[in-house]
Amino acid sequence: MPIELQTIQWSGLGADEQQRLLRRPVFDQPGLAESVTDILRRVQDGGDAELLALTRQFDGVSPAALEVTQEELQAAADGLDPELREAIRDASERIEAFHRADLPRSSRLETAPGLRCEVRYHALDPVGLYIPGGSAPLISTVLMLAIPAQLAGCTEIIMCSPPGKDGRICGEVLAAARLCGVTRVFCVGGAQAIGALAYGTESVPRCAKLFGPGNAWVTEAKQQVSQDPGGAPIDLPAGPSEVLVIADAAADPEHVAWDLLSQAEHGPDSQVLLLTDSDALAEAVIGELARLAPQSPRADILERSLAESRVIRVESLDRAVTLSNEYAPEHLILNTSDAEERAEQVRNAGSVFIGRWTPESLGDYCSGTNHVLPTYGWARSYGALGVSDFMRRMTFQQASREALARVGPTAEKLAQVEGLDAHRMAVRARLNRT
Repeated sequence: MPIELQTIQWSGLGADEQQRLLRRPVFDQPGLAESVTDILRRVQDGGDAELLALTRQFDGVSPAALEVTQEELQAAADGLDPELREAIRDASERIEAFHRADLPRSSRLETAPGLRCEVRYHALDPVGLYIPGGSAPLISTVLMLAIPAQLAGCTEIIMCSPPGKDGRICGEVLAAARLCGVTRVFCVGGAQAIGALAYGTESVPRCAKLFGPGNAWVTEAKQQVSQDPGGAPIDLPAGPSEVLVIADAAADPEHVAWDLLSQAEHGPDSQVLLLTDSDALAEAVIGELARLAPQSPRADILERSLAESRVIRVESLDRAVTLSNEYAPEHLILNTSDAEERAEQVRNAGSVFIGRWTPESLGDYCSGTNHVLPTYGWARSYGALGVSDFMRRMTFQQASREALARVGPTAEKLAQVEGLDAHRMAVRARLNRT
């Protein structure tokens, strides 16, 4: 497998070429939006029967039933490999600890004497989790979604995941769902699963909000249902996985290469970038990529992904951080001697990994932070998934007669200027009674 990456000298490029290098690759699938719209309509009209028909059409299998029984979930948990069980327990403890510390707290404040304002948080119910299938059983995504949902207080946690070639969901995924408190599991994937969670069927509950990553079909379906008043909101916009590594001459080239490959192996549409101020490191990393990639079981995916990836030589690490903030990567690795100081300069990133001993893999699995992150530049305005995403924020206020007399004239004046007379009179009528 030829790896033909070359070091790109940033300072030698014109402004247009520089902007082009920071653009994400676009993998257009003609007719995708129309196909997804048709799938969603079929699910809305046909319910469970269409879910089964679409599963046969797209997955080539016919599950014995849409819903996985509680007995099957328990059997999967009971049959889990002991070492894997311990790994799930170990990761879960840290994920729970981190997210528990991030629980939103209700608050109460008097903004004027006798005028009390409050904020209260309530769990969403039901919530819909989507766990991708394919070549990798994403056990970790079950943990990243179900644990904060539980901490938020969600009592109905509904999960969908596609069947494998045997017509069943991967046993390890089922076990993780059981161990993490998922309420119900359905054997259905793709855009049809998103439709079921958003609109409901005879079996699948209609959910208040949808969570989880997926392929282009799933992503398109999530976007469509989030824009439909009769659909459901979603966690965050997402595209292909990506990582940006900033490294200096002291970085280990093999470590950098593995960090790049760990994201490139997600899929051919993944993008990885290396920004460095060292010519020697850039060339060494390219050499390591050429050596390591062909050894991977996912070599074909890596070849296609690396074709859209970049190794960029910048004049300084300050420039590297500036470019990273402009790019707003899903994952940012700071593999520099001054990584902690550099982290203070980061403004736009989904999750930041500081120092030579912090591979992105830790965040994916077991450091405690959430691996559901904004991609494709959405880190400029969205953050990592957290407990608050599984909750709704409600505000309350209560005024005494004295408080109304004190602050009511302010409301009257503002309403008058805005030309909303009924607003003004709702205050004035009460003040006339005091």
